[in-house]
Amino acid sequence: MGVVTDPQFPPPFPPQAPPPPPAYPVRSAQGAPAMPTPGPAAHPVAAPPGAYQVPFGGYGTPAGVDVRPAQGSRGPGFLGLLALILAVVAAVVIPIIAGVAGFEIGRRLPEGLTTTTDDVLTILSPARDQVLWAELSFWTGTVLGVAAIVIGIIAIRKRLGRGPGIGAVVVAAVAPMIFFVVLPIAFSTGSAAGFVGLSA
Repeated sequence: MGVVTDPQFPPPFPPQAPPPPPAYPVRSAQGAPAMPTPGPAAHPVAAPPGAYQVPFGGYGTPAGVDVRPAQGSRGPGFLGLLALILAVVAAVVIPIIAGVAGFEIGRRLPEGLTTTTDDVLTILSPARDQVLWAELSFWTGTVLGVAAIVIGIIAIRKRLGRGPGIGAVVVAAVAPMIFFVVLPIAFSTGSAAGFVGLSA
């Protein structure tokens, strides 16, 4: 006499998965038997009814979740640091060179400032080397400042050192004002020193 089960309840033993099909040997192109090809993997045994089932292969990423890396970790900040270095050179080193050259120009031309001639080259001839240094420092600072602004903007857009890039743009924008403040002050100081030397 068989076991009578209530149709409202599942059978006492869950059905088992069928066994995998047998593997058949595969012959190579020369006719020699090769290694047997394994059959498909056996299906996982079904969990008893009412049990909590975990999906096969684990849980995946929920839909709508962005799994890309954070924007702040996109490579090193080399561009931003390079732009900041160029900006600091344009705002600090170049004005110092221009200040030294301007002081020497003023010291060598105390009399030339009071002359009424219109020939600028004649006036500046006693300090032509210092004038050349001042002009070279101006154009060098201009090139470095423009390069710092361009590289800083690229670093900000590509997030390759955003903080230093912003600092580089600000410092490079202030650099021309520093230059044109330092040069006249140094020139006036040199002129005063030249007058004192002449009167002594």
